[in-house]
Amino acid sequence: MKVPDINYQEEIKKCKSMDDVVGKNGLMQKLLKDVMQQLLEAEMDEHLGREKYERADNESEKNYRNGYSKKDVRSSYGEVPLDIPRDRKSEFEPRAIRKYETECSELDKKIIGLYARGMSTRDIQSELEELYGIDVSPSMISKITDKVMDAAAEWQNRMLDPVYPIVYMDAVHFKVRDEHRIVSKAAYICMGVDMNGYKDILGIWIGEAEGAKFWLSVCNDLNNRGVKDILIACMDGLRGLPDAIRAVFPKVCIQNCIIHQIRNSIKYVSYKNRKEFMKDLKLVYKADTEEIALAQLDELKKKWDNLYDSVVDSWYENWDKLSTYFSYTKEIRKMIYTTNTLEGFNRQLRKFTKIRTVFPTDDSLRKSLYLATDQVMKKWTSPLPNWGVTLLKFEIMFKERINEALAV
Repeated sequence: MKVPDINYQEEIKKCKSMDDVVGKNGLMQKLLKDVMQQLLEAEMDEHLGREKYERADNESEKNYRNGYSKKDVRSSYGEVPLDIPRDRKSEFEPRAIRKYETECSELDKKIIGLYARGMSTRDIQSELEELYGIDVSPSMISKITDKVMDAAAEWQNRMLDPVYPIVYMDAVHFKVRDEHRIVSKAAYICMGVDMNGYKDILGIWIGEAEGAKFWLSVCNDLNNRGVKDILIACMDGLRGLPDAIRAVFPKVCIQNCIIHQIRNSIKYVSYKNRKEFMKDLKLVYKADTEEIALAQLDELKKKWDNLYDSVVDSWYENWDKLSTYFSYTKEIRKMIYTTNTLEGFNRQLRKFTKIRTVFPTDDSLRKSLYLATDQVMKKWTSPLPNWGVTLLKFEIMFKERINEALAV
């Protein structure tokens, strides 16, 4: 088959818009067809050991071209019709387009990229048809996105470091279709800061409701994957989590998020008193030492107990988990008294998944969260600011625990 000799300089002159270049039946589609066809012809020449119409030297090893088979290959620039060369002995296996392959890997990347942004299979189908003139069925799109499940499983089960100075834990809720009803599922997320100061998502687990039993399974999973100790765990008063994490990592120091405690307090304070109440409360959580903080909390109780006794009492009740950060230097305090680091990641997850109000299955949610996580983590290329100084403080305060975990 003669590959058409296209004068692309002339073709470029005919292009009046970007659609003429990358759209359906555009210049890039013609160029791709031309290049792919030439690759196939060159591969056949290499396979036979001679060019077209050239005679074989050894008659006993004769193998000749035997026509072509038609194949439409989906690409980023639309469907490309190709003529796949055949040989008489049916031994030719082209590398450019392998047997049974009907799409270019670039298309897979495009589909997976759109899926990562939260688009449904039908939305992706419409997008590909509109932008590239490619007709891909929703079932084919599902098959392509299913390819990431193996990568997601490998990521979820990978081995982890033996010790993490800080681990943030939280749960984000999503709507998932379960048979004929829509239920709320929690994505339990653990973010670790490793000994080099880099953030890492240690895993994402899907469950129906928060509770000690599920959190225990999460902590056991971390332990089974190599985590021997967590120095400080930061959380947002999640039900059952403190007991669960202590059962697996008994020496862990727990820090509840101060910001969440403040938010939960202020919503019960009348608007006219909020400014003054917050001024007094700030003296508690901004104190230099725990002793000063407790003295200020007593003053807060004296002043506001008659109006907001339940609000003030909640600080006393949770004090053992709220006051952990007073034991550390200001560098460490800044990193642990709030879960804002993980909440920032959660907000980015929401950006990727906000298009999907309801996920059709748990696996669909897993795929989306894995792909979104992968996109976000690509930007985490530097350690946390001033980590060298912070690590030195950790090594002084937790020397025995760090050495013990690393020695296992």
